[in-house]
Amino acid sequence: METATKSSGFQVTQLTAINVAKIVTIFCLIALALIYGVNDERQVIYLCLHISYCLWWLLEQWLFPQRRQQLFTEKIGILTFLTVILFVGVFYSLPGYFAFTNSNPVTYLTIAITLPLYIFGSLINTGADVQKMVAKSMGSGLVKDGIWRSVRHVNYLGDLMRYTSFSVMAGSLWAFLLPGVITLLYLQRISQKEQAMTAKYPDFAAYQQNSSRLLPWIW
Repeated sequence: METATKSSGFQVTQLTAINVAKIVTIFCLIALALIYGVNDERQVIYLCLHISYCLWWLLEQWLFPQRRQQLFTEKIGILTFLTVILFVGVFYSLPGYFAFTNSNPVTYLTIAITLPLYIFGSLINTGADVQKMVAKSMGSGLVKDGIWRSVRHVNYLGDLMRYTSFSVMAGSLWAFLLPGVITLLYLQRISQKEQAMTAKYPDFAAYQQNSSRLLPWIW
């Protein structure tokens, strides 16, 4: 009985699980490169973009240790941990698989679409996270200025732009399963956050009237 209790007592934070998953993604992408080879600029660019994002995710927590107290702090057990590894670690590598199995040469148009999506998506996501992190550490209430002024979930917008850039570079419609699934996940989170913020912040209703949920001036 005591052994069973100890084995079932595995608990880590959600952030720890995501960190491990990002490392798994890096290894998945390296494995794809070893299995299928790097035969075109498509694979080179894809590796640079996706691996640099995973490394930045990990580096950001060292640069801004406050994130560990503010982000994904809920404790999870072994089953949820493994689910995160499979979903965030392996499934998030899906566009990489299509990038490495795509034998068509990458076009200038693909590169011209991919790079701005990735760059601006990363800047938007990181800028939003850093602004909110600093504001919260200083005791601020509802963050509704700066990059958050026009879009209430602008960090999600930046993240979706970045993952869409991976799918564009992969050059397969199947690769868009990833941003599609993430969009559904974010829509659920947006609904939950809107309800929670309405109850928490008296000025949230006014903020809603002057901003969009996810897409500027559209929704």
